[in-house]
Formats: sequence, C-alpha cells, structure tokens
Amino acid sequence: MLSKRVKTTFPKGLHYLSGNEAAAEGAIAAGCRFYAGYPITPSSELMERMSVRLRDVKGVFIQMEDEIASIASVIGASWAGAKAMTATSGPGFSLMQESIGYAAFTETPCVVIDVQRAGPCTGQATRVGSGDIMQAKWGSHGDYQVIALSPWSVQEMYDFTLRAFNLSERYRVPTMIMADEAIAHLRETIRVPGRVEVWDRKKKRGASPFGTEEEDGVPPMPAFGEGERLSVTGSTHDAFGFRKTDDPEAHATLVERINQKITKNSKNIIETEDHFLENSDIGLIAYGFTARTSLYVVKRLRKVGMKVGLLRLKTLWPFPEEAVREAGRKVKKVIVPEMNQGQVAGEVKKYCSCEVIPLGQTNGEVIRPEKIIEVLKSA
Repeated sequence: MLSKRVKTTFPKGLHYLSGNEAAAEGAIAAGCRFYAGYPITPSSELMERMSVRLRDVKGVFIQMEDEIASIASVIGASWAGAKAMTATSGPGFSLMQESIGYAAFTETPCVVIDVQRAGPCTGQATRVGSGDIMQAKWGSHGDYQVIALSPWSVQEMYDFTLRAFNLSERYRVPTMIMADEAIAHLRETIRVPGRVEVWDRKKKRGASPFGTEEEDGVPPMPAFGEGERLSVTGSTHDAFGFRKTDDPEAHATLVERINQKITKNSKNIIETEDHFLENSDIGLIAYGFTARTSLYVVKRLRKVGMKVGLLRLKTLWPFPEEAVREAGRKVKKVIVPEMNQGQVAGEVKKYCSCEVIPLGQTNGEVIRPEKIIEVLKSA
C-alpha cells in the first residue's frame, strides 16, 4: 500500500465547473483510467466528460448496454489492475446492487458515483432527492461494509472523488459518492491543486489475496497478468480464493474480516464537522446539499439569539455514530433535515439520547431555509 504525491493532469488554479465535471476531474487526478457506464439523468454529464478526458490520459472509456454491465466491467477492470469507476442515478444504482455485493465480498476496489434524484422507481428524473442513502449500505444481501461520502459543494465533488479512490484502494472496498442533482448541476469556482496525494493498492508476490494477518485486515491485491494464480469468486473462499462453500469456519472468518477491516479503521475513514454545537440548545444534523441550507439557517438564527448548531456528516457509511452521540449529549433536541422520509434520522435515533425530530421532504425540491426555520422555532 503506497501513498505518493503526483502532479495533476488538469491545470492548477481556479476553474468554473459543475459538480459532475468536477467529479470527473477528481477521478482523473486520483489515477482513474477506466470508466464504464450508461447515461442516466442527472449523472450523464460526468460520463460525457470522462469520455473526453480519458483519451487525454490514455485511459479507456466504454459505454455499456446497461448499468449491470457497467459495474461488472468496472470490477473486471479493477482486477486487471486499473483504477475504475462508474456513475449512475437511482434506477441504475438499483441494478448495480448484486455486483456491489460481489465487489465487497471479493474485496474489489472501485468507485460508484450516485447522483441521486427523486424516486422511487423512475420518479422525477430531473428533480433532486436523497433517497438512496440506506440502499448504499444495505442494497445487496448479507453482511458487508462499504464506504459512502456525502459532498455539499462542487469543490467537494472534486475532493471527495479523489478521496473515494484513495479509500477504495487503501481498504479494498467499493466506495460511493452519494451526491444529489443539486450538487451535480450546480456550478461553482473550485481550486485545483498542482499535486495531490494518491494511494495505490499494496502488492506482495506470492501472498494470499483474500487473507492477512496484518492489523489493518487488508490483504495485498495482485492483478491478472502479473504471474499470480488467481481465483476470484463470489462464493465463500479461503485466503487464496479457493471455494469453501461448505466450511462454516472459512465463511465466518471471511465475513468477519471484510467487515472489521472497515469498522476497526472507521476513525481513519469517518469525517464530520460541527458548527456552534458547544453552546447550543438545538442541533441540526445534515449532509449533502441540505447541510449548506442548514448552515445558512444556523448562522441566520444565531444572529437573533437562537442557540442553534450543526453537525455535518461528510461520511455516511460507516455511520459516524460517535460524532452523532456526542452531538446528542450537547443539545436538548436534534432536527434532521433530509430529502427523503427520514433515512438518516432513523440512524441518528439509534445514537442520540435526546429527542430526534425528522424533517423529511420528497417533492423533488431542495429544502428551503424557511422550512427548517419553521421547524426549529416550533421545537
């Protein structure tokens, strides 16, 4: 496992980009050289930019026949040694779930950007939503872990995509950007650095690719074509990939390790930030675009004497339970605004000892400041 600083291929300095365009540049900066995808609103601009930019860096772009083929191609490219990604929205994300479970069980590093829209089903293809949060963690069956990040700006679409690749390579796990239409189509000025930190997966000749005694629980990962004997199966397997479908100990060992390599390293993965919580009576817990609105509300109400604070969740999975628990100790009530019917509010209730008030909205619109202010004042 190697960390290095590399020169970016996009000019250093200020650029005026959309969220989708910024995510594509973050992926290229991280070393992504393979993209397979299928166009779907509101993520299509990301795919379009990758189709152009991958030519510039001698990468490979392929439009697949659907989202199932897209994620399968990404997994295959990863095992061929490439840093690989795809992007989609709700219906396509649903189609990818079986393969995401396969990627988790085979410990395949890959990045999926889900630009969420109003669902369920086809829903409102051009409207905003945040209804895929639970699906990101529980969309496939069995016990496994993923990493999911939640950007709130165009700058973070760049930064978080870069970080998603680094986390995915470091821990050999599918990593997701849970963006939304509002961020993806927003245009802002971002700053692109001249050099960035990039992680590469670790390699060790002859080592077992699905088992390790190392403390972080992450085995080295060879690629096909490097002379290693590789068996990559979605069935229960031992440390060298051989099927052990009737072995209870092999299954328990494998499932425990692929979970613990994330949960035991959660402090290195989870990021949150708080604003004014130390002297607040009421706290907002928010993520994504809604967190921007929430911070605006907090600053506005504090000017008129209301003791309100904010905890922003930059990481959604693994869930930042310690930060949420601590926020719950500091305030008397917590309000969770989100563009769904309370998916994260349900998680917050598990860890907060104070009253938790969900503020869900599913009309295809962003949550306006006035709505949050109304609920805060009534609370």
